[in-house]
Amino acid sequence: MPTFDELLVSIGDFGPYQKRISLLGCLPVTLFAFVLVGIVFYGYTPEHWCQNPEVQELKEKCGWSYEDLKNYTVPRTDKGTFRQCERFNVDWNSTDLTCQRPLALSSANYSQQILITTCDRDWEFDRSYTTVVTEFSLVCADSWKADLNQAFLTGGFFLGALVTGYIADRFGRKLCFLISMFGLGVSGVSIAFSSNYAMLLVLRVFQGFFAKGAWTASYVLVIEFFGSNNRKFVSVVSRSLYSTGMAILPGVSYFTQSWKTLQLTMTVPIFLFLFYYWLIPESPRWLLSQKKTKEAMKIAKDIAKYNGKSLHEKHTEIQILEEKPEQVNKPSVMDLFRTPQMRKQTFILIYAWFTSAVVFQGLVMRIGITGGNRFLDFFISAIVELPTGLIFYLAVDRIGRRPLLAISNFFGGAACLTVTFIPNDFNWAKRTIVIIGRLAIAIGYETVNFANTELYPTPLRRNLGASICSSSSDVGGVVAPFLLFRLASIWLELPLLLYGVMCLIYSVVVMLLPETKGIDLPETIEEVEALGRGSRCRFITKNKKPQNSVI
Repeated sequence: MPTFDELLVSIGDFGPYQKRISLLGCLPVTLFAFVLVGIVFYGYTPEHWCQNPEVQELKEKCGWSYEDLKNYTVPRTDKGTFRQCERFNVDWNSTDLTCQRPLALSSANYSQQILITTCDRDWEFDRSYTTVVTEFSLVCADSWKADLNQAFLTGGFFLGALVTGYIADRFGRKLCFLISMFGLGVSGVSIAFSSNYAMLLVLRVFQGFFAKGAWTASYVLVIEFFGSNNRKFVSVVSRSLYSTGMAILPGVSYFTQSWKTLQLTMTVPIFLFLFYYWLIPESPRWLLSQKKTKEAMKIAKDIAKYNGKSLHEKHTEIQILEEKPEQVNKPSVMDLFRTPQMRKQTFILIYAWFTSAVVFQGLVMRIGITGGNRFLDFFISAIVELPTGLIFYLAVDRIGRRPLLAISNFFGGAACLTVTFIPNDFNWAKRTIVIIGRLAIAIGYETVNFANTELYPTPLRRNLGASICSSSSDVGGVVAPFLLFRLASIWLELPLLLYGVMCLIYSVVVMLLPETKGIDLPETIEEVEALGRGSRCRFITKNKKPQNSVI
């Protein structure tokens, strides 16, 4: 009796059916991009200054315009910009003040005699757009609260990674995806109607939790329809649709002036994917793992028919090769640190995932604080990032996993460091180099995701290794906004200096990992240790029959 991998070869493991299921299964990733980076637009901090009811009364009395109000009543810095967290300590009801330049701001000597104090009331914001920051006044002394928005989302990602993986294994990938998409839609809509910031943060945790479940379940569901030699195709489709979502986002944001309307616009389409209940099947590999052979064979017949193949008589039953319980040691987290090679590569991969998340998210969110046209800058950077999946697809088997990780992060780190030494007069050059660096980091991010699963033995430990190492990216996601905004408050380019150093260290340490290009995946810890010593005695061939079915 054949295994499922042999059956896939017979009915087509990279045919029209796989391409269709790949497009359908990865299409939600377009909206996942909104969830992850939408904060750049609806969490944007616009220009602001202290609000004073007495000033508002004077504005009405004098018939000032909006610009007059700013010019006459908001103090300036030595560079001539408006102070955002300080105000004049003046009695605006004084009879000595006139409507024409009431504080005689053109007189430097007189201005220096006016006391300036910190804001102790509310703030006035640029009225072009409303954001979460303007809604809840997350500026000045409360600006750190704005950092929590993205941190709570990625905290939800971390919790989702711990829980939804079990749900997908226990109850099925399709059910986990549908439940997660429904939860993602409900939490996203609820965010738009948050009555206070604490409520919004709690809902962001739920949003991250369900987003992680939907993202992971859809990816696993799709990839289990492919043979081992063609699974990287899923990475290309997924990354391309993610970049497409990022390219669409600035256009949607530009024409949506209210953050609540933007949040609803990004969220409501999620409910359309509930129709996948009728459009996509359950993973046949998962069905086989649950002894549901009849359901799995029905899907196999559909795949064969769609691919123009016929189901051979010998494939009427599927042989599932299972290890006997007494032959299996239950994997634990300690297995990842037990031997020298396993320990070394686990620490390197944890650092790689953490760095990828911090730098990639930092570069994306940085667009909102550089003072340029955030809509145009974001769109251009997203368009440049579109070839990420294709570059990965063409390079990963040609130059190898390890060199691709090192090269992409070296260029990403070099780009970040270079920008810190370019004068502000060459702002176009700074933005161009940052965008190129972001493309390089994205390629590295995709590569570490692919390579991680090849460096651990047996399916169970492989899943455990991928889960533990990739969870450090969720930690990086929590840290990223704090590093970006707090360091940028000291010096705008300081985060880039940190990113550059982190990436260069990354490019060096990944060279200590073994190269897995052209060899079989390790089955035991002993084989991992041999791989780390440079042993490459087991090679992949196109005609090799699978030793085990994947369940």
